[in-house]
Parts: sequence; C-alpha cells; structure tokens
Amino acid sequence: MRTFSSFLGRMVETESGRRLGVCRDLRAALDGGRPEVQAIVVGRRGWFEHLGLVRPSAPPPDAVPWEAVIRIEGKRIVVRDGTELE
Repeated sequence: MRTFSSFLGRMVETESGRRLGVCRDLRAALDGGRPEVQAIVVGRRGWFEHLGLVRPSAPPPDAVPWEAVIRIEGKRIVVRDGTELE
C-alpha cells in the first residue's frame, strides 16, 4: 500500500523517457467514502496550489490522467508514451 505523500517529489515521465515534471500533488474524488486518484499534478502552478498560494482550478493545470500511469518504480512514475499534460 502507498500513501499519497509517497508520490510527492517523484519524476513523472513517459515510457520513452520524456520528462513531464515532478509530482506536486494528487487529485482525487471520493467514491463511496474512499478517495480515488484522478490525476497527478505536476508543474509550478500545481506546487503553488499544494501550498495554498493559489486557488485550485478545474481542470487542474499540468495534470496527468491517472489512467495513463503504467508503473511506479524507484523515484519515478512512468506513463504511456503520447501522454500530454491537460
């Protein structure tokens, strides 16, 4: 089992190694009382939102859909090639 905070600071990159940014936060929805991760927030604005310096926006800036995640290994989160920031 992983905690939400264990994702923070991990590099998010595609299978071919293109870096999308550092995980700054996770976006989740409550589904039946349990959080379900929807997206990984990367980038400067995502960091400012995490710190409470700017208001969250919908859709989140610089977000990677959770469905794009292929694997988590070491200090990186690998997503499908072709994944773009929303």
